[in-house]
Amino acid sequence: MNYRWKKNTAIFMSSQAISLLGSSLVQFAITSYITVQTKSGVYATIAILCAILPVFLLSPFAGVWADRYNRKILIIIADSSIAACTLLVAIAFLLGYESIELLFAALIIRALGSAVQSPCVGALLPDIVPEDKLTRVNGINGSIQSLFMLASPVLGALLLSLVPLGKIFFIDIITAVIAIIILLTAFHLPKKEKSVEEMASGNYFSEMKQGFRYIIKSRFLIEFFGFCMIYFIMMAPAAFLTQVQVVRNYGEDYWYLSAIEVAFSLGMLAGGIIITIWGGMKNKVNTMMLAVLIMSLCTFGLGIRMPFLPYVILMFLFGTALPFLNTPAMTMLQERVDAKYMGRVFGIMTMINTSMMPLGMIIFGPVADVVAIEILLIITGVVMFLLGLCMTRAKELMKAGAAGPYIVD
Repeated sequence: MNYRWKKNTAIFMSSQAISLLGSSLVQFAITSYITVQTKSGVYATIAILCAILPVFLLSPFAGVWADRYNRKILIIIADSSIAACTLLVAIAFLLGYESIELLFAALIIRALGSAVQSPCVGALLPDIVPEDKLTRVNGINGSIQSLFMLASPVLGALLLSLVPLGKIFFIDIITAVIAIIILLTAFHLPKKEKSVEEMASGNYFSEMKQGFRYIIKSRFLIEFFGFCMIYFIMMAPAAFLTQVQVVRNYGEDYWYLSAIEVAFSLGMLAGGIIITIWGGMKNKVNTMMLAVLIMSLCTFGLGIRMPFLPYVILMFLFGTALPFLNTPAMTMLQERVDAKYMGRVFGIMTMINTSMMPLGMIIFGPVADVVAIEILLIITGVVMFLLGLCMTRAKELMKAGAAGPYIVD
């Protein structure tokens, strides 16, 4: 039995990592192409909105689907849809129709697929992994994904310098097909038991409301999502405007953009390995707070004019801290949320997180064409630091993060 769940988990994580390799490479290629061609904070904002707003709109429904239907099949459908969209865009580019607007459309369709896939992946792991192994598995999964993501900016920058963008799209198509074949032939998902009412119900809005009611009644989820809302707004400049900052300050060469992506991914890989071995503090929220404090200091530092090498080092440290936030947060939800609502909670989590990013970019993106990005990074870094200090005052969140049983009121 021990060997069986490990093998099944390894197969699933491998399929997702392969899919991620192609998706992240193409995503880097698209955003880098738009950034270099336009050099505009407004265009960067539009690209981010195209990539995120569809996730916000579809995630609540996707969360319901993840609780009602076979999560493996939903992931396959999402991967297939993204691959089909990418194929059409690739053909258009190869035929000479190279348009920024077409890339925006591609980002929208790819985002719709991600909106379905994300809640399913988050809710699926507790189906195949024993609860006491979730932290370790989430850490390993994050490290594997970071390793594959590490190759994306390197390959993306190399390929953008050598071949047309249209041909790069085919890498995503190939990796998606491989991932789908692995899921269909080698991965086994335990069958979920459903009540007669669940099988007969077709009211998505009713089930969505049940998910919202569950969150409202769970005070630790209210505190957790409240923290996420503020944090992701403040994260927007560091997450998305640093590419524009690099182009403006250091040059238009794709390798500059690749370097910060590689540094960030190397940091995530290192952080994932550390959190997997270490396991974090006894209270998961304390580990999350440490991550926020480190990332806030890095954000502040990125706002100080400096040579490119120290800038890259700060991006590495930022990436190292991120698994200290993501892994305990993911594990806490998987441990504390009722299995019946797991997909809906992860769907709403995705909706909240992704809605705050566009809101942040709506605020900071246009401002970045008027005010120096460095000033925005310093301001948001200070706010993030204060937010991290305030986490210990969220009593229910601290209780949920502690080891041992926890009852949701």
